[in-house]
Amino acid sequence: MKAIILAAGRGERMRPLTDRVPKPLLEAGGKPLIVWHIEKLAAAGFKQVVINHAHLGALIERALGDGGRFGIPIVYSREAAALGTAGGIAHALPLLGDAPFAAINADVFSAYDYARLARAAACLAPPGRLAHLVLVDNPGHHPGGDFALRGGEVVRDGARFTFSGIAAYHPELFAGVARGAKEPLAPLLRLHIAARRVSGEHYHGRWRDIGTPERLAALERELAAQ
Repeated sequence: MKAIILAAGRGERMRPLTDRVPKPLLEAGGKPLIVWHIEKLAAAGFKQVVINHAHLGALIERALGDGGRFGIPIVYSREAAALGTAGGIAHALPLLGDAPFAAINADVFSAYDYARLARAAACLAPPGRLAHLVLVDNPGHHPGGDFALRGGEVVRDGARFTFSGIAAYHPELFAGVARGAKEPLAPLLRLHIAARRVSGEHYHGRWRDIGTPERLAALERELAAQ
């Protein structure tokens, strides 16, 4: 199974750190944020990682190479300008193929088991489920959450949890997104949630959204204390 790590964002809230370093290469615990994901995907048995990039993307390619030192092949989906999550994934579909795949935001940190995500991905198939979302408790900076969950299905109504940025998708989910178009993910997910095509789970373990310099510093302190 393949995975895509979403690494094309500019990281505006991380400035000035991201003026010269792409956000996925910012370090915590002695290694870049994106390397934590690559190592976990390799350990979970994934066969290839696709990384999309735009801002300072050449630095990402230079730092990570072809994945040989991580034990998993890495290929790159290059965007002249960031296409948004749905647009970026649609642009990368020729590299991802026709089978379900995992998708992970480069700027999150978690202890979630990616082997579990692979099992969830394997259950996706049209005309049934096309997406599986990992949801977490709402952090202080996002108290309203994103989606509700009922009996393993993501629904519109109910107590909301936060989307972790960790998911599995079937390529069919992006069939209506033109390659090269700039498209956000949330409207697409809401459309398929209404059609009852999105499953989900509530993950209770360690998860951090590393969206600001303060959160990055907090993660560094947390890892140093281990």
